Amino acid sequence: MNTTELPAAVAEYLSSNRDELFEFTETLLSHDTQNPPGRTVEVVEWLEDVLDEPPLAIERYEVDPEKPNLVATLPSRADRTLCFNGHLDTVPFDDSDWAYDPLGERNNERIYGRGATDMKGSVAAMLQVALAYARTGTEPPVTLQFAFVSDEETGGDAGLMTLLETTEFDPDACVVGETTSRNGRYSVSVADRGNIWLTLEATGTAAHGSRPMIGENAIDRLTTAVEQLRSEFGQRELSVDSSMDEIIKESVDFYEPEAGAEATRRLYRYPTINLGIIEGGTAINMVPASACARVDIRLTAGVDTSETLSGIRNCLAGMDGIEITNLSWTRGSYEPLGSPVVEASAQAAEHVVDDQVYRRSATGGGDAKELRHEGIPTVEFGFGTQTAHGTDEYTTTEALVRNAINYGTLPVLYDQLTSADR
Repeated sequence: MNTTELPAAVAEYLSSNRDELFEFTETLLSHDTQNPPGRTVEVVEWLEDVLDEPPLAIERYEVDPEKPNLVATLPSRADRTLCFNGHLDTVPFDDSDWAYDPLGERNNERIYGRGATDMKGSVAAMLQVALAYARTGTEPPVTLQFAFVSDEETGGDAGLMTLLETTEFDPDACVVGETTSRNGRYSVSVADRGNIWLTLEATGTAAHGSRPMIGENAIDRLTTAVEQLRSEFGQRELSVDSSMDEIIKESVDFYEPEAGAEATRRLYRYPTINLGIIEGGTAINMVPASACARVDIRLTAGVDTSETLSGIRNCLAGMDGIEITNLSWTRGSYEPLGSPVVEASAQAAEHVVDDQVYRRSATGGGDAKELRHEGIPTVEFGFGTQTAHGTDEYTTTEALVRNAINYGTLPVLYDQLTSADR
């Protein structure tokens, strides 16, 4: 690994204290922060204790005492602030399904546990970078912030939204520590997709199951509506802003080995439609009078959401007994290629892997989307494994070390790129 961009004292600290990094990871995993309920107060208290060292300034922000957020700031003489963001909550787990302890267990070079790769491993690396600069007395080239937040996995308001809406949190750029490597391929995520979540309700006429011709089957009407949505709206190519073209190209190259080039191209050039929940009927021998479906539609960043909503409504207009009763949506977001935080992240990654680092769009979206919509240039980057949300989720000691070196190097490269722009 190339650590020449790291300040010498920071590089030495990271190299000499790798066991500390692994112990941080295991301690973070030992705190049960499944969301729901998403209780993170104990892990935040532990982080406060570890980060209680000069010159770090620590502040806690909360609207829910069970879900606090912690911001640690390491000042510099520069007028720019680079933030590292990580969420502390995890998705739920059923420990009876796990071969390893979901609250942390090391087996050789793997560290297992819920949140190991999503994203307590990245949080541990950020924590160690903060201490490496602080304990060695190394002034960072730009002011560093470390924002450890709650409530990300359920999209709740107690986490990052608390910082954005109730504080003066406004860094010049942000790196979110989501794992962006897959199967030996490496990337920086510079965009995410928007989503439209809608509920379709169908009404029909009840009848005895032996005489279905007398009634109107609401489930049949519902499935017909979903199929029409797929076959008509789902086949309309999206109007994507041309500034997304290169990002889409690198995204297709990144995902091609596992999904194929054409399937991946369609993922970004057409809507994706997933029927996630369907409910209806009360008995096998009755024609159902009502049914509902919840549908997840994803759209590439740069697509006009209002125009898309009109297309959905027009597609379903005139269908008997079909109504959209609930609808929520978010816009996709992207950080342009050439942005200092994009280029610094890619260059930092290239210091620790001898391979191409793609600049691509995520297929979903998380806290990075909210940050970009607030005007904060943001990327997602982290080494890890493709086990997020899965049984026996794990990260590796190599990924943890790579993250620490990457996050330690990034401020130097970001400073160089932003200074050059002035």
